[in-house]
Amino acid sequence: MEEGNHLERWEGFVDWKNRPALRGRHGGMLAASFVLVVEVLENLAYLANASNLVLYLTMFMHLSPSRSANTVTNFMGTAFLLALLGGFLSDAFFTTYQIYLIGAAIEFLGLVILTVQARTPSLKPPTCNTTGTDMQCQEVSGGKAAMLFGGLYLVALGVGGIKGSLPTHGAEQFDEGTPEGRKQRSTFFNYFVFCLSCGALIAVTFVVWIEDNKGWVWGFGISTIAIFLSMPIFLAGSTTYRNKIPTGSPLTTIFKVLTAAMCNRGCFTMSPNAVASMATSPSYTTQADELKEKSDEKVPTQTTTKTLKFLNRAVENYPSHPALECTVDEVEAVKIVICVLPIFACTIMLNCCLAQLSTFSVQQAATMNTKLGSLHIPPASLPVFPVLFIITLAPIYDHVIIPFARRITKTEMGISHLQRIGIGLVLSIVAMVAAALVEIKRKRVATHTGLIDTTEPLPITFFWIALQYLFLGSADLFTLAGLLEFFFTEAPSSMRSLATALSWASLAMGYYLSSVLVSVVNSVTSNSHHKPWLKGSNLNHYHLERFYWMLCVLSGLNFLHYLFWANRYKYTSTSPGN
Repeated sequence: MEEGNHLERWEGFVDWKNRPALRGRHGGMLAASFVLVVEVLENLAYLANASNLVLYLTMFMHLSPSRSANTVTNFMGTAFLLALLGGFLSDAFFTTYQIYLIGAAIEFLGLVILTVQARTPSLKPPTCNTTGTDMQCQEVSGGKAAMLFGGLYLVALGVGGIKGSLPTHGAEQFDEGTPEGRKQRSTFFNYFVFCLSCGALIAVTFVVWIEDNKGWVWGFGISTIAIFLSMPIFLAGSTTYRNKIPTGSPLTTIFKVLTAAMCNRGCFTMSPNAVASMATSPSYTTQADELKEKSDEKVPTQTTTKTLKFLNRAVENYPSHPALECTVDEVEAVKIVICVLPIFACTIMLNCCLAQLSTFSVQQAATMNTKLGSLHIPPASLPVFPVLFIITLAPIYDHVIIPFARRITKTEMGISHLQRIGIGLVLSIVAMVAAALVEIKRKRVATHTGLIDTTEPLPITFFWIALQYLFLGSADLFTLAGLLEFFFTEAPSSMRSLATALSWASLAMGYYLSSVLVSVVNSVTSNSHHKPWLKGSNLNHYHLERFYWMLCVLSGLNFLHYLFWANRYKYTSTSPGN
């Protein structure tokens, strides 16, 4: 008899060959460690280009600063929004194991296209012509633009598949039925953000330096190699993984419950006297018997909760159609999804602030003195400050702060998920205050030195910009790790990949909101007698400080909105100790 026959099975899980997963052989920290290593390479491949892309589009594809900023935010927003697709497919039809490999292959193809374009001069727009003091540049267009955006959005599609499957795949390796398993899962999410930051550190230092000094073909090439290497490393852990069996479309369940709650609302529920009266007629005897059987079947074995009572109609009334027959578990699962959506919505504004780190913050730094002694620091390497902070803080948080908080609060989590998210929202407000004050200082230097009408570097160190990076990086640590674990633990088992993908969808919505705000601000301010706040080729002529103050006010209002929903939220039984 094989050894596996003596091991207990993991219910609802299979191994990579679709055989039942076994306790003691599949899952655990060893399996999750492969995911953590892969996350370093995956985020390196993605962020190496995303962090510096605004300069590539401006300098080599000749897009204006504002259009470059919007292109980057749209690209990054699409990548994160597509995580919902990756999460949906992981829950409905494929395992997270399969979706990761498909996503990595698609991202690899997109990076190959971008590498080929960066290497071939004929596939890029011609260099700029200088006439006197004016510089005339031809913006990328036609087939060259199609190749650029085709490669970018293939990368976005691949990133979406990876983000929607990889964190869930790692978290599913732990036994949530034991306190030790839940603690290990919490540690995994903290170290997932740690590894994400390690990949980012390499991306914004080594790879960005390569892009600025050796050429973008090398930068794209390194990203291509990184995502290629991630696939065999991920496959190396195949024998240790436990993979959750897809249980069908979670969207179908949500749609069915909502439809049943609305349609069953007006259904005619017959009284016992009416049934008895019908029973006296032979022609109705059969119908009465069937009605009684259905009535008996509709008695739920589990009672519904009082939250969102209108959804209880899906099980309390007779279904208007057999396809709308719902169970109490399905109704309660949909309630959980609806209840977490306000928390999701409240994090979008924070991610709108984070979007500035990839756009206007990089452009600000590019106008400043980026030398450190004799060393020239690329502006796109500024994220090294929050990345180093996260790498330092994440282990301290997991091994010092959380154990201390557990002793103080006498709870399993120590600091709840919603408390972590709230801390991140407060830090984002502080970051926008710092960003506005630094921009005021930067423009004051430009005015006093007479360089406001030029593109020459200003005599002010780019370390001032590090303040907003530091605060927003700290906000990202608290919020992203908190969101990932919050959505995973609160969501029903059949919807976990889709729910976890909401963390990335929040990033997407934040990037899209940034693009919308830039466009709206320019549209509104152009109707006045003054120049639009965020338009033109010279950043010194922008009113970027006003834009940052606006983000600060919006973030403050958003935090009040968050407090309202967080105080009303009640954790489910899947996250004890909160």
